[in-house]
Amino acid sequence: MSLVSPFHLAFPVHDLTAARAFYGGLLGCPEGRSSAEWIDFDFFGHQLVAHLAPEECGNRCTNDVDGHQVPVRHYGVVLPMPDWHALAERLRGLEVKFEIEPQIRFKGKVGEQATMFFLDPSGNALEFKAFEDPDQLFAK
Repeated sequence: MSLVSPFHLAFPVHDLTAARAFYGGLLGCPEGRSSAEWIDFDFFGHQLVAHLAPEECGNRCTNDVDGHQVPVRHYGVVLPMPDWHALAERLRGLEVKFEIEPQIRFKGKVGEQATMFFLDPSGNALEFKAFEDPDQLFAK
C-alpha cells in the first residue's frame, strides 16, 4: 500500500504554546501556517491543525482492545518498524508517560502490530503503530 493523499485532521487544544512544544518540539513536526487561534503541523506528511478550543478538550472514552483500554478518539500514523522503535526509545528517554506502553499487539495473529499510545498536553490521544508486514494493515 502506498499513500496517495495525505489526510487533514483538525483537533482541539487548550493552549497553542503547549501544542507547539509538543508537536513541533517533542515530535519534530514542522509548523506551517498559523494564527492566534490555530496552528498547522506537518505530521509525517499529513496536515494536523491544532485549534484553540479549551472547552472541547479532555473528553475520553475507551474500548477494550487486546486486553488494553484504548482511547476511542485518537489519531496517529503508521511508521516503518525501525522508525517506530526509534521513536519509542526517544520517547522513553524523554520520560513521556504512555497510556499504553510500546508493545506488540495481536502477537502471532492477523494484524500483528507494534503500538504505543500517549497524550498531548490537551489530553488528545495519539497512537503510533508499525507492521513487520505492511500487508497486515488491513488484513482480516
